Amino acid sequence: MVRELVPDAFWRHVAPLLPPPGPKKKLGRPRADDRAALEAIVFVLRSGIPWEMLPRKQFGLSGMTAWRRLEEWTRAGVWERLQERLLDELGLRGKVDFSRAVIDSSSVRASKRGPFTGPNPTDRAKAGSKHHLLVDAQGLPLTESVTAANVHDTHELFPLLDSVPAVRMPSGQRRLRPTKLHGDKAYASIKNRRGLRLRGIASRIARPGVESKERLGPYRWVAERTLAWKNQFRRLRVRDERRDDIHFGFLVLGCCLMLLRRLYPDFR
Repeated sequence: MVRELVPDAFWRHVAPLLPPPGPKKKLGRPRADDRAALEAIVFVLRSGIPWEMLPRKQFGLSGMTAWRRLEEWTRAGVWERLQERLLDELGLRGKVDFSRAVIDSSSVRASKRGPFTGPNPTDRAKAGSKHHLLVDAQGLPLTESVTAANVHDTHELFPLLDSVPAVRMPSGQRRLRPTKLHGDKAYASIKNRRGLRLRGIASRIARPGVESKERLGPYRWVAERTLAWKNQFRRLRVRDERRDDIHFGFLVLGCCLMLLRRLYPDFR
């Protein structure tokens, strides 16, 4: 059962990206297996259980050890490089569609506060964070970010667009710009439309007072579906991490698992 959390195909993508272990500061127990640590991290992401409740007999390591490995790999940028690698493989197979992209966000409650949290205007001003996603025409996550819940969506449009990695395509030429960008009225501004035009991207952002929010629904729904997929990972439904880098690492890893599902249909 445990190995199903990290099947062989998943491990083959991750193993080359892991940093080599540093020298042990003192004698003691041997270093826990990296694959077992990754299984424990994925288990916490999926189940949402506290680290201290991780079943040690099942994974062969404590929750604190798994947390330290998550911190180490997050600091080394493993998850971002894994996402780039998966997007490259999907792109080579013609499964990344840059004909249009969609941007959207969702807010989560921050139980322990911390950096990048703020009063959530949709949750009685309780502390929260916001997950921003940019997805392709099929809903594949291209890039993501975390902000405080009270940060307006419009501020993340260009940081997200400019952080999309250059994805390999079947023709051999890499691509990082969608042809069109769809978004709701939260992204509507002259500045955003001008910035999209300068980047050679056609703006398909709803105009306040002109278009109803349902008009672009046939294209924007893929982002809402991806956000729903994201919420299947219980650790991402509520922000339980005080540290923003650890929470962001979980978000990127969750997006990588979505990409793996598209790459390997048998992966669940």
